[in-house]
Amino acid sequence: MPRVSTTLGEWREQRRAMEDSGLSVGFVPTMGALHAGHRSLLERARAENDRVVLSIFVNPTQFEDPADLNRYPRALDADLALAGALADHVLVPRPAEMYPDAYRYRMTEYTLSSRLEGAHRPGHFEGVLTVVLKLLNIVRPHRAYFGEKDRQQLELVHGMARALFLPVEIVPCPTVRDTDGVALSSRNSRLSPPARARAAAFPRILRRSADAAAAAAALTEAGFGVDYVEDHDGVRLAAVRLEDVRLIDNVRL
Repeated sequence: MPRVSTTLGEWREQRRAMEDSGLSVGFVPTMGALHAGHRSLLERARAENDRVVLSIFVNPTQFEDPADLNRYPRALDADLALAGALADHVLVPRPAEMYPDAYRYRMTEYTLSSRLEGAHRPGHFEGVLTVVLKLLNIVRPHRAYFGEKDRQQLELVHGMARALFLPVEIVPCPTVRDTDGVALSSRNSRLSPPARARAAAFPRILRRSADAAAAAAALTEAGFGVDYVEDHDGVRLAAVRLEDVRLIDNVRL
């Protein structure tokens, strides 16, 4: 089992030992409720680094709806079991340590973050970029691994690392899908069995539709609430709602 640090002081002692030994560090930041998609990130990090660090932190500042924050699945014991031999260290920080300033200081991007997800979730990316910047400064990895399912988030994190000259390589990793094509997500567990079955139509419609407008119409007809479907640089990005669960996905055209 990996070594678990619940305070930043504990973690910094572990990080100093790695630095003294000249070991390379791969980092996988998560909000927990781990699944096979997270496992693929850990496997990639394991193959490319001497040590692998996993963080589990349900970040409150990226939730605009407190009820959504409260509903987010939490399963630390199962997460540690999945991490198994893939992670050497697991960082599980407390909100009070992550936000000693009560979120007075935050990271803001003014262009990409206002579109797509940002247009429907005000303040979301401000919270994401702020916590990722904090975690990168705390963990100080050589490489950090992010899934392509959250493509807009990936682009923003990559851009932030370049803009702020962060000494880390941001590594994109392919989306992992279930056997029916649904992109794996921690939120999928909140779908009822009938809704989970219907979710398989989401990526299928994105791939088969002639354009974004046709995809949005087909998704609406299939019973999804559509927040957006847009095509950018050969990629179709979309967010839909099914029951009370919000799903995002993107496919190459």
